[in-house]
Amino acid sequence: MGAFSGGKNHFLNKEESFMYDRETRFRMEDTMNAARIEYTENGVLNMAARRCDILRISLSGAIIGILTQYKLPQQFYLDIPDARISKIGCLLMKTYANNTIEVRFLRLLSQKELDRIFVFSTHPAHRDKVLDIRSW
Repeated sequence: MGAFSGGKNHFLNKEESFMYDRETRFRMEDTMNAARIEYTENGVLNMAARRCDILRISLSGAIIGILTQYKLPQQFYLDIPDARISKIGCLLMKTYANNTIEVRFLRLLSQKELDRIFVFSTHPAHRDKVLDIRSW
């Protein structure tokens, strides 16, 4: 029998990742932004890009609606062209049956980036958001 197979009190069973297990959870806000998922297929040979919609977002993660079912890798980049935010590293956390996925960002978004995303959102909750030109 292996060292980790049946040992319920083994110290490795309590391993946790600080970033994903103990970090503060930021509240997700509804939004609707066009985005693009970019990842490599077949190792490093082929770069693929797929369209998607950001449905909910926080400083540390997002819920993304994908248009069709396709195989996503565990890690990929997210581009939000309207807000001029590119190459946000993402980790796939969960895939849902209704063509949505939950992702965690590999870095926290700044409040400035989040505000810029909300300015370009087509969601009714962000209709009155305006952009501060000096912050670009």
